[in-house]
Amino acid sequence: MALYGQSRQVAALLEAYRSGRMHHAWLLSGPQGVGKGSFARAAALRLLADAAGPAVDAPGLDVPPDHRIARLWEAGSHPDVMVLERLYREKTKDTARSITVDQVRGLSRLFATSPSFSPWRVVIIDAADDMERSGANALLKLLEEPPVNSLFFLVSHAPARLLPTIRSRCRVLRFAPLEQGDMQVALRDTLPDADDREIADLTAAGEGSPGRTLRFAGLDVAGLDSAMESIIRSGDPDNSERVALAKALALKAAQPRYEIFLERLPSRIAAEARGRHGQALADAVALWEKARALAGSAVRLSLDPQATVFELAGLLASLNMERASSARR
Repeated sequence: MALYGQSRQVAALLEAYRSGRMHHAWLLSGPQGVGKGSFARAAALRLLADAAGPAVDAPGLDVPPDHRIARLWEAGSHPDVMVLERLYREKTKDTARSITVDQVRGLSRLFATSPSFSPWRVVIIDAADDMERSGANALLKLLEEPPVNSLFFLVSHAPARLLPTIRSRCRVLRFAPLEQGDMQVALRDTLPDADDREIADLTAAGEGSPGRTLRFAGLDVAGLDSAMESIIRSGDPDNSERVALAKALALKAAQPRYEIFLERLPSRIAAEARGRHGQALADAVALWEKARALAGSAVRLSLDPQATVFELAGLLASLNMERASSARR
């Protein structure tokens, strides 16, 4: 479980463990895709392996692959760990919308017997934001009266959505977007066949999130960003650029690029808004709200891709301040 750029978080966890002041619940908060889930799993393995013996003397959270606990972990058969995630439903070939209360209540099985290899039992919830309200309340009871030597890692992309009483019972580790160098290392490790140009393009597009960026591989996201930038700068007075983009993204084979476009366009408008003031800022925020609503519902409502892209690209064109100012005169 490779980790990139999280040395401060690793040091904080290991210092707590080695000092005997290990908090029973850790809230791993930060943007999606920066390694919080990988950190939780690596931390759990390291602590379980060290506690079970032989003691781990590797740097960071690394555990030698021949360690007996590492072999159990790799086989998915360590009895003192439970990971709660949204369930994949084989019948409908999709993922459940939430982590259910039954899944949370199922943690009782972990704590009903003595641990098998060390004093510790570990729960990973990835992501805690996905819990049903009733599931969150069930988890709160465990956090209020935690079983002896229990350890909870709660991954959260949006901690404000969690119950305040859950947040208050956790020690918070905050994860930031990765620096450019760490991003490049992560992408090169994961995409060994990618050339330097693609790595550079993905690093620029990824905003410090290798987990999210991997979905962009092979989709020429740099080309999408360039097309959006061109529409903003020119204002596309004859609609030619938005027509070309709409036709390109309406093709059936372009569905993955279309979905990435829907994801990235509101963020591009938001970035433009941050550099404005007064009425220009208010206008850009209004465009962002329209873009977020349309892009967020396009796939769910099966809206026509060509018409959707054309309309969204029109919002980009409206960001052209010179053209908008001329239209008002």
